Amino acid sequence: MLRLFALVIFCIALLSPRPTVAQKATEAEAADSTLVVGSKKFTENVILGWMATELWRAQGYTVQHRAELGGSRFLWEALRRGDIDAYPEYTGTLIQEILASTDVTRATLADTLAQYGIAMTDPLGFNNTYAIGMRADHADSLGIRTIGDLRNHPNLELGFSNEFMERGDGWPSLRRTYDLPHDARGIDHDLAYRGLRSGEIDVIDFYSTDAEIEAYDLRVLQDTRDHFPEYRALFLYRSNVSDRVPGAVQQLRRLTGRLPADTMQTLNKRAKIDGQAEQNVAAQFLNSSFDLDQTVKASTTTWVHRIAVRSTEHLTLVGLSLILAVLFGIPLGIMAARVRIVGPTVLLVVGVLYTIPALALLAVMVPIIGLGRTPAITALFLYSLLPIVWNTYTGLNDIPRGLKESAEALGLSRTAQLLRVEVPMAARSILGGIKIAAVINIGTATLGALIGAGGYGQPILTGIRRADLSLILEGTVPAAILTVFVLGALEATERGLLPRGLR
Repeated sequence: MLRLFALVIFCIALLSPRPTVAQKATEAEAADSTLVVGSKKFTENVILGWMATELWRAQGYTVQHRAELGGSRFLWEALRRGDIDAYPEYTGTLIQEILASTDVTRATLADTLAQYGIAMTDPLGFNNTYAIGMRADHADSLGIRTIGDLRNHPNLELGFSNEFMERGDGWPSLRRTYDLPHDARGIDHDLAYRGLRSGEIDVIDFYSTDAEIEAYDLRVLQDTRDHFPEYRALFLYRSNVSDRVPGAVQQLRRLTGRLPADTMQTLNKRAKIDGQAEQNVAAQFLNSSFDLDQTVKASTTTWVHRIAVRSTEHLTLVGLSLILAVLFGIPLGIMAARVRIVGPTVLLVVGVLYTIPALALLAVMVPIIGLGRTPAITALFLYSLLPIVWNTYTGLNDIPRGLKESAEALGLSRTAQLLRVEVPMAARSILGGIKIAAVINIGTATLGALIGAGGYGQPILTGIRRADLSLILEGTVPAAILTVFVLGALEATERGLLPRGLR
């Protein structure tokens, strides 16, 4: 029976490509001389990230852009750890959210950041503060022009971005400031615009430089009580960048004051409404503003190549996490079944781990482990434990008592009873747990894109942000096909290795 599980693990390992020693050495060497720029998962921030990337590349630096890395906290922790060297941020987010536990003000912001080994540029020019708004025609029909006017219409549906729902200057404080009677629901920022256009949502939050405001004829409600602070865009960077790469910080500061609000809104429109690639939008701005000749080569990769790359990344996440879950989960399940004292505790712990929201788990691990595959694989491993541990425990407990007594009567040792009788009898249940864990991993692994782990989640996130169905399908369809393939492979393994009497 041990050979059965060895073969199962071997089959899973075949699906988990790993870099060679030479590749690892090359990657390590490149990392020492590479500047890494990060950006959040909304269009404007991605454009700004590409501006820094292309501006540095124009000066001959080796630069990597890790785009769409989730929200502010992910980027901040990645910067502190050194996983990235710079990213675009906003003064309001720093003061109201990231550094809210300190006594920081706009005047002391630079000094406070220095305590974390981080520096900042001067503002880039525009103020992208939060705003509350609705469709102009709907606002006119109800006579709504200010945020306070919403009090007279308590039946309106409010849908705010998930981050806004929890921010210090977000919905809870806005509700108190204007004494609003409404209940609001959290929704992805990009999806909120679609809900507004379809009429499912009446009021949303947006950023004051969003391209959709003009394109969709939206009304920005007046903030008559000055609830929202300034959100001046700037770049944060690690203090050691100037020592590591002389001249890099000076180049980044060239963007200071070059982006007024109308310019940024136009750039957002080119990407979000007109469908231009953010990298091209950034390069065009740099060429016209700094007389550069920064050209972006058109992508020559086919969708087949892109899917192949994403499949490799996704299989790595799923395969490695599943191997670890099998190696740890089966022994834990055996322990839970045979050691009655610790059994309930083991089952409780794996059950609690499974209930932790994936985004919360990633947010906790990024400051400790960093960005990339490692935290994603760790999270997937933890989520995989529940079905494997529980199915192992259930399979062993469901073995008829008579069979156990017969094995004992034959004089078999406890170890022999386990390996020769109990584990083979529980094999179907154990393999069922592995199948469930595989399906869970394939779906949950898409969230790894939020922390730079790649996989099928990357085109899905980009597709949601750009409202591009083809990109969304580029991630969802391969994930579904992979699920069918993996389940088929595990089913075939089960039929081929289990004795006929145990099928």
